[in-house]
Amino acid sequence: MGTLSVNQNKLQKRLRRQAGEAIADFNMIEDGDKVMVCLSGGKDSYTLLDILLYLQKVAPIRFEIVAVNLDQKQPGFPEHVLPAYLASIGVAYHIVEKDTYSVVKEKIPEGKTTCSLCSRLRRGTLYTFADEIGATKMALGHHRDDILETFFLNLFYGGTLKAMPPKLRADDGRNVLIRPLAYCNEKDIEAYAQLKQFPIIPCNLCGSQENLQRQVVKEMLLEWERKSPGRTEIMFRALQNVVPSQLADRALFDFTNLRIDESATPRFLDVMNL
Repeated sequence: MGTLSVNQNKLQKRLRRQAGEAIADFNMIEDGDKVMVCLSGGKDSYTLLDILLYLQKVAPIRFEIVAVNLDQKQPGFPEHVLPAYLASIGVAYHIVEKDTYSVVKEKIPEGKTTCSLCSRLRRGTLYTFADEIGATKMALGHHRDDILETFFLNLFYGGTLKAMPPKLRADDGRNVLIRPLAYCNEKDIEAYAQLKQFPIIPCNLCGSQENLQRQVVKEMLLEWERKSPGRTEIMFRALQNVVPSQLADRALFDFTNLRIDESATPRFLDVMNL
């Protein structure tokens, strides 16, 4: 790739800055870490790996990067693409072969959403492999839009106020997941992937499935952003500015013992005794 234009250079600097800020804000990567970058072959994970490789060079700490791809044995999956790309940039990598495709096709009826089961199987396999190779962190390519979409999916369909945290410890305590692209928006990542000409591998397991709940939420957020530019950024800031006393979760805030503070200064003064 030749010299970047002014706008291309700004895009690259913005993504690197935002990723660096997210890593610093949540202490995602520490000195001596072995970071397993989960590489799917999509635009997000390619961008994640590219930015982490840059930050590895300029960071004041030392950390190791290893790329890992899960080959789920999808028919027609171009097995040569990722190894060729990773070898060309000199990155240590592993290809983990696990036929989750057959399991998903067997368990999920034709036409039904496959994403949930596929995700669980993929996550479990990668968790185990990270433990096997001694990875202290697992880096995923989820970005700001993914996090907001997940928040609204849980709000509308799950009855919970939760999203994808930038940093998460697995339930069994054996893995720590990080999302360095948490502050980056999908539009920038898409432009960057085109700029860098990453060899994108589409996910064909689920087909188009245009009526997926996530797709509906994505379109809703895009429409909001079109009508009110900047709204997505404001909503994401809200996830970082939670006030438990203004919600209704009794496990998160002690409403039961909330009473008048007898020691508080009276609101009205006794003017006769002044």
